[in-house]
Amino acid sequence: MRLPQCEIFYPTSTQEILFISGGRVPSREFFLEVASGRKIFCIDKGIELCKACKVIPDILIGDFDSANQSAVDWARAKNIPVEKYPADKDFTDTQLALSRATEIFGEHVAILTGCFGGRFDHLYSTIFSCAALNRKIFLADDREIIFYLRGDESVDVKFFKKPLAVSLLPMTSTCTGVTTKNLHWELNCATLMQNFPNATSNRADDNKIFLCLERGTLAIYFCFDE
Repeated sequence: MRLPQCEIFYPTSTQEILFISGGRVPSREFFLEVASGRKIFCIDKGIELCKACKVIPDILIGDFDSANQSAVDWARAKNIPVEKYPADKDFTDTQLALSRATEIFGEHVAILTGCFGGRFDHLYSTIFSCAALNRKIFLADDREIIFYLRGDESVDVKFFKKPLAVSLLPMTSTCTGVTTKNLHWELNCATLMQNFPNATSNRADDNKIFLCLERGTLAIYFCFDE
């Protein structure tokens, strides 16, 4: 998985889909780079960024309680498939999009941008919803990146731009067998607890790092700009 700030070496061979949500807007440069060559699944207010950058998504869904009507009209004029859902529903727009993408496109790797900033409860829901899905998911913009390690997984990361901070955030009650290489404070088969998340604000001592996990689900967080 190649992003503007780094390359994350995962053993994946499936198609990559970019999801655009309605949170903090990524920089235009970041968005245009990650949109290139990927299918685009637009979520509600995310259509405004597509319109501004003249990027045609493959589909648009949402309840459209936040999207500018002129952007939705632009999508319809471009013959972009639009799925509208009621505002009173059991799932968030992002949860619906992640579910519908599998139904429409099949197996895929997901990149979700426009998901940071805004209300904490929305971000909380997104982070844990993505952690619970059995697929590769990356939350990313020009300032922050989150991805997940699940039991018996390891990953190498090559940075094109060094992050200000690297944090390891347990998504399950415990994460065991956590090992890192080339972080300033290293871990060796450590156990991390969700109710005591103390592996935060580490830093990379090299432009390449390694992380592995034996059991649990662990979110890997990079901060590039506060």
